[in-house]
Amino acid sequence: MKSLPFPSPSRDLAGDSAQSLLLAARLHAPGSYLGIHSVPGGELVRVFQPYMSRVWLQTSSGFQVMECTHDAGIFEWKGEAVTRPYLLRLEHAETGVIEERYDPYAFPVQISGHDLYLFNEGRLLQAYHMLGTHQVKNQGVTGTRFAVWAPNAERVSVVGDFNHWDGRVCPMMARDHSGVWELFIPDLPGGTLYKYEIRNHSTGEILLKTDPYATRYELRPNNAALTPVESRYEWQDNDWMVQRAGWDWLHAPVNIYELHVGSWKRHPDGSFYSYQELADHLIPYLQEMGYSHVELLPISEHPLDESWGYQVTGYFAATSRYGNPEAFMYFVDKCHQAGIGVILDWVPAHFPQDSFSLARFDGTALYEHEDPRLGYHQDWGTYIFNYGRSEVKSFLLSSAHYWLSVFHIDGLRVDAVASMLYLDYSRKEGEWLPNRFGGRENLDAIDFLRELNTMVHGEFSGALTFAEESTSWPAVSRPTYLGGLGFSMKWNMGWMNDTLNYMQLDPIHRHYHHNELTFNQLYAYTENFILPLSHDEVVHGKKSLLDKMSGDVWQMFANLRLLFTYQMTCPGKKINFMGNEFAQGREWRVNHELDWYLLERDPHRGIQMLLRNLNHLYLDTPALHELDFFTEGFSWIDCHDSEQSVISYQRRARDGSFMLVILNFTPVPRTGYRVGVPESRTYQEVFNSDSTYYGGSNIGNPGDIVPTGQQWSGQVDSIIITLPPLAGIILI
Repeated sequence: MKSLPFPSPSRDLAGDSAQSLLLAARLHAPGSYLGIHSVPGGELVRVFQPYMSRVWLQTSSGFQVMECTHDAGIFEWKGEAVTRPYLLRLEHAETGVIEERYDPYAFPVQISGHDLYLFNEGRLLQAYHMLGTHQVKNQGVTGTRFAVWAPNAERVSVVGDFNHWDGRVCPMMARDHSGVWELFIPDLPGGTLYKYEIRNHSTGEILLKTDPYATRYELRPNNAALTPVESRYEWQDNDWMVQRAGWDWLHAPVNIYELHVGSWKRHPDGSFYSYQELADHLIPYLQEMGYSHVELLPISEHPLDESWGYQVTGYFAATSRYGNPEAFMYFVDKCHQAGIGVILDWVPAHFPQDSFSLARFDGTALYEHEDPRLGYHQDWGTYIFNYGRSEVKSFLLSSAHYWLSVFHIDGLRVDAVASMLYLDYSRKEGEWLPNRFGGRENLDAIDFLRELNTMVHGEFSGALTFAEESTSWPAVSRPTYLGGLGFSMKWNMGWMNDTLNYMQLDPIHRHYHHNELTFNQLYAYTENFILPLSHDEVVHGKKSLLDKMSGDVWQMFANLRLLFTYQMTCPGKKINFMGNEFAQGREWRVNHELDWYLLERDPHRGIQMLLRNLNHLYLDTPALHELDFFTEGFSWIDCHDSEQSVISYQRRARDGSFMLVILNFTPVPRTGYRVGVPESRTYQEVFNSDSTYYGGSNIGNPGDIVPTGQQWSGQVDSIIITLPPLAGIILI
């Protein structure tokens, strides 16, 4: 190919203005200056390589030297038609090393206008396929496509070790008026560190930001993203996924073990278990203990261990603390093969102020509101998402979709829903702005939550959503077409607070607070409730569950056994935080593993054995789970015996089978206690929390319990039993 005389840069397509903008790192449209352009007499190729001493262009005649037209590193070549894409040969100025690579500006953009339109409309539910980084082929060449949303930027560049973190070298292409920037960089290996350098168009502020859509980040405290490595993981959970799709979860047992990966167990040197090690140690434990699901506190990437994962900076990335994405896939897959579902805590309510992440991403309030009365969470020092902005909605919906799709997650526990629903949440008069109707409801957040639940239940059969919602907002777990928010279940914070308040009372005072045990049944079927004893109740000076219990040491353990018996027999699905199951003595400490050594002591082993037996009884007994959400599944036998602090009730299954539960909340054994029964037949005691196996005094009812023929408490017959102290019994 014949080389032609160079035109003056001031007379070609872009001219001096574009050159000056490029060198000042302000070039908004790099494709107008860099790359290949038609000029009189042929084509012009222009590249910017400030760290190279010489550059050659591959032509049909071989590699030809490009002329350095500016000592800052601008090289040009003009000649006849150039093959697309074209290869460059580069000599590094410092080392003299020569390498060959394709020019990023030789390739066209790839993202379709239709996808950009859907993203801007808030209807691109898989935006992670468009934005972020992807290993793709462009004109037959393998490379990494970068795309980021930054509508208020004058210039956005990809920076990393590969270009000396120099924002002048790889400026991105602005995609029309979508606010999206795109660039294809050929031959960039997976695992390459990168960020986006953004120049705000109004202020000129330069920001260095990590990729909001990245799927991998380097290990904290560093925070650069990594280009993706093609996943070769082969899932083995097809049987689970097929079974889940037809799962009747309304009538199924759901018993969740809530877990923080970094503090469940650690190696002797204090290092974390990897995702693979967690699978090897946790799954057998979950099976032995009788849990149907494990819920992980947020494993989305986050910079600070002490945040427990709730201040997320990577909404599409499993944290690198415990391994890579394929390792997390392995964990989920192994759970599924063992019959264990995996639920993730997911945090769409707020995000941290860290300057490298979402906060004022392009120099403006992009993901958050500009007005702090809408956009700043005073309690947590975080920013509140702008749910009314379509692109933010696409971002959050796509994050949920990503976890459920890519990682086969079985459900999302949505954190802090109450803070999303109310504009005046934790705010004084004058610190919040009303909605367009003058009310306190966050209408945009409500619409977002409904869209979230519609998407999850419509696209992921059998997947569940759980709302941590602490107010009396109606119909949280009712379908959106009936005006509800559409969640599968709602945390029953009222039951939790009333129950824990009651259990902390000295038994001598409990008869004055009997309504705290019975009030729950007035609203128990207004929602699909799950009964939580969660991490929030065992930190920040609230004390461990064991330490909350009243009385001396024996009574504290007896009260805890009684609490678990009450929880596991009450209507509603179940969730317990790690450590509760063996009576962790101290509050949860995020930087230490649980106090597993306590299992060397009989009372703690007794609590673990009790909860294991209760869990399996719950899983195996339809009367304890089939009608959790229906009035037909529960009826009081006697809720009025406040003087003796005793309650009794029956749980029923769809086939009419039932169990009787009698709970004594005082340390006084009660002999000759009469209980009404719904059928005149013999009964047996199948569970007693006062058993010596669990550390109790072994007071109970061995053998058959025969009916007396006397009606009682509105029942057709009655039995005479012995009630053990601070204990519950179950009869069939």
